[in-house]
Amino acid sequence: MKTRTVFLTLVLCFLAGAVCFASDIQMGTWKLNEAKSKIAAGAPKNSTVVYEAAGDSIKVTIDGNATDGTPTHSEWTGKFDGKDYPCTGNPNEDMRSVKQIDDRTLHVTSKKAGKVVLTAHVVVAANGKTRTVTVNGTDAQGKKYQATAVYDKQ
Repeated sequence: MKTRTVFLTLVLCFLAGAVCFASDIQMGTWKLNEAKSKIAAGAPKNSTVVYEAAGDSIKVTIDGNATDGTPTHSEWTGKFDGKDYPCTGNPNEDMRSVKQIDDRTLHVTSKKAGKVVLTAHVVVAANGKTRTVTVNGTDAQGKKYQATAVYDKQ
C-alpha cells in the first residue's frame, strides 16, 4: 500500500510540474537566430526578447535595432488576456495586447494612437527550444512589411 501511495504521489508531482512548465514555456530569454530568420527590409530587428513574471502579470523586454540601425529598447507589462496595456520605449507603438491561444501560441497586436500597426503570431516549438514570430506591420512611413523571426531559448 505504501509503495502505491508513493508512486501515485510521484506521478501527481510530475503531472503538476508538466502543467506548470507548459504554461511557462514562453518565459525566459530568447535570442534572435538570424540565419533562420527572414527579416524584411523596413522591419525592425529584435535581437533579444525576455519574458518574466511581474506579480500577476508578465513583463516583456525587447532589445534590438530600428531600421536605421539605432538601438531600441521597449518594455510591456500586462496579461495574456487580449486587453491593451501600455508599451514604453518604442516610438511606433503605445499599446500592446497579447492573447494566449494555447500553451505554445500567442497573438500580439500593437497599436499607436488606437490604430493597429503590427500583428504577430508567436509559436514556441514543442521541444520549448525555439520560437517563431510571424509579423505583419506598418512602418512609420505607412509602408507595410512582413517578417519571420526565429529565436533560440537561452
